Amino acid sequence: MRGFFKLVLANLTAIFILCAGFFIFFIGFLIISSLSEGVNVKQDSVLTLDLKTKIIDGPSEDQDDIFAFKNDEKAVLLYDVLTAIEHAKTDSKIKGISLECDDISAGITQLADIRNALIDFKKSGKFVYAYGNGVSQSSYYMSSVADKFYLHPMGGIMLKGLAAEVTFFKDFADKYGIGIQVIRHGKFKAAVEPFLRNEMSPENKEQLSVLLNDIWGNTSSAIATSKKIGTNDFKLIVDSLYGVLPNLCIQNKLVDKLVQKTEYDNMLKKKLGLSQDKKLNKISFAKYSETLDKDNGGKKVAILYASGQIYDGKGYDGIYSDNFIKEIKKLQNDDNVKAVVLRINSPGGSANASDCILYELQNLKQKKPLVVSFGDYAASGGFYIAMSADKIFSEPSTLTGSIGVFGMIPYFKQLAEKNGIRSDVVSTNTNSNMVSTINGVTPGALNILTKNVEATYRRFVNFVAVNRKKSFEDIDAIGGGRVWSGVRAKQLGLVDELGSLKDAVKYAAKLAKLKDYNVDSYPSKVSKFEQFFSSETEEDFSTRLIQRKIGKENFKIFQLITAPNNKTSVMMECPYNIKMN
Repeated sequence: MRGFFKLVLANLTAIFILCAGFFIFFIGFLIISSLSEGVNVKQDSVLTLDLKTKIIDGPSEDQDDIFAFKNDEKAVLLYDVLTAIEHAKTDSKIKGISLECDDISAGITQLADIRNALIDFKKSGKFVYAYGNGVSQSSYYMSSVADKFYLHPMGGIMLKGLAAEVTFFKDFADKYGIGIQVIRHGKFKAAVEPFLRNEMSPENKEQLSVLLNDIWGNTSSAIATSKKIGTNDFKLIVDSLYGVLPNLCIQNKLVDKLVQKTEYDNMLKKKLGLSQDKKLNKISFAKYSETLDKDNGGKKVAILYASGQIYDGKGYDGIYSDNFIKEIKKLQNDDNVKAVVLRINSPGGSANASDCILYELQNLKQKKPLVVSFGDYAASGGFYIAMSADKIFSEPSTLTGSIGVFGMIPYFKQLAEKNGIRSDVVSTNTNSNMVSTINGVTPGALNILTKNVEATYRRFVNFVAVNRKKSFEDIDAIGGGRVWSGVRAKQLGLVDELGSLKDAVKYAAKLAKLKDYNVDSYPSKVSKFEQFFSSETEEDFSTRLIQRKIGKENFKIFQLITAPNNKTSVMMECPYNIKMN
């Protein structure tokens, strides 16, 4: 018996040592992965944008998977990319820029800002070259400003225009006995259409057609101008998919020459005056950004990033009201922060969370200038929180507006009955069981929830009317859930200026009467180490696992139906995000 206990104790000790060793190794890995190596820019370097660079709008978009041990992709803030290009103009060590990305992880407005920065960079007399193989439409849009564009002999460019495809679930829900009770205000509020119809409504088709044509009009015009191709000729090129074939790319002036990648690198060497046996010094935007002076002392203009969907409570992979309000109060009480730029890249989300955030932003505005900059989208709740601004800057291709609200409650009565499931209720009051998974919403609850949606819409319109200095009727006429491009929003008076994040920062500094200032970003990125020791619940872990398996876009639909907070919540959310693939 004594030998048995010794054996058990020895096994327990071994297991404990093994677990402790793994824990120490894991913590060491997290610490090491959080550190960055020193970077030195060599003479005759070429600043290079390649497939390993991911352009993000805000720090919350760069949340590392805690269990991802290898990730070659480096995320760089858009503001840092623009700063790097601006700095490279006068950096004697940087001789030019090479764009080598068949596809690029960036939003349409981010690409436009980078494109404009590259045009400005060329004024320095330094070169901008581009190389591609299977080039995406978004990458070509950005790279078409290059002095020379080289394509692989078997490559192509996927120039095809923009399209919107909406998936509908009404028949699916009917077939399997899933009921969807919807309350909405606004005939253009299309977030719930997939559960009510089998095709787009005329209103939704109208708004999508105007939106896509606005965005493609800006994009196609910019490409055609850079390549010196006539408008009608460029339309023929796109309609006929001429970019897919390399010989037609040459014939139609989309590219300058067909070469292998090694030949392209040799051309860069020749441009730099290097012999073929010399090493070509390329430096990525991520590494080059690390070398730039980011002194955060003294007077600051803070960029407060509102990126992702808006939620109630706490979290770090979107805009969570509790966390975000903490950041607002931090900036409000920081005497070194003289002005704030709220950078919005959000389709909205919870109406309650949006309202809480707006209130705190209004308090912030009482103490220091608050300027808003729109990214790819600032719609519904994302537009709502902008109503605290001294001035709003929008990109031409921003998706904005969507002034409307909705509530959606799924229930499973028919599905339950088909499978022999019944429910019975004992309650103390008429609407104690106001929302039931089996039976849906009681008539009394439906009446109250409808009134809640209507009241929230009126509150939304009132805030917009006050900020935009218009009447309730004026805003209601262009509201109703309709989505607008930044260009249309400027014409309608929903924004003040068309401009970039850099423009917004400069204007904020001007309001604060600053000549010399530093720019700092908030909130800071959450490291793997912080994630590991955060209070992540079992539900949070399951959510991240499901999202990883089914993808972000499908997860949004899944969450809209299953999230318990959505069952009685009023939502301010836009269903669209334009991507130029």
